[in-house]
Amino acid sequence: MEDIILVIVLLICLFTDIKSRKILNIVTLPTIVFGLVYNILTTGFEGFLYSGKGFLAGLGLLIIPYLLGGMGAGDVKLMTVIGVLMGSNFVFYSFIYTALIGGAIALILIIKKKGLINIIKSIFFNVVFFRSNLGSILLSKDKKSSISFPYGVAIFFGTLCTLVWGGF
Repeated sequence: MEDIILVIVLLICLFTDIKSRKILNIVTLPTIVFGLVYNILTTGFEGFLYSGKGFLAGLGLLIIPYLLGGMGAGDVKLMTVIGVLMGSNFVFYSFIYTALIGGAIALILIIKKKGLINIIKSIFFNVVFFRSNLGSILLSKDKKSSISFPYGVAIFFGTLCTLVWGGF
């Protein structure tokens, strides 16, 4: 049951995040309540602990990137939904897959925007001349040249990977 609800919520959030760059509260907040109530009704206090730990894990994994401005609150709430429905172990593995997929998407977007040859030249120059600002090659502080993407896409695929393959 939780798997079906999770996939439906993920699909809705994927669609809204791509379309409007928003993960809607009307989807995430009722799902958090549903997951908590469902787990309490099916397994009692154990279900409360299961959902509670999942809630804290999902929230804890993305709250710092959110506070630093790296992602929106909807992404945090979606990861919290995953934790409440599926538990802390599942949300942890989902986070790992999501981070790997998100990193790959970001790298592809950076290469596409800045050009692979320019990035290789800059890295080579910095390594040869022992410069320590390699991070500034890839990530610019200039808003006009910054790169962003809807992180709900990475959360969607990361969670699907966890559903299909499980943990490591």
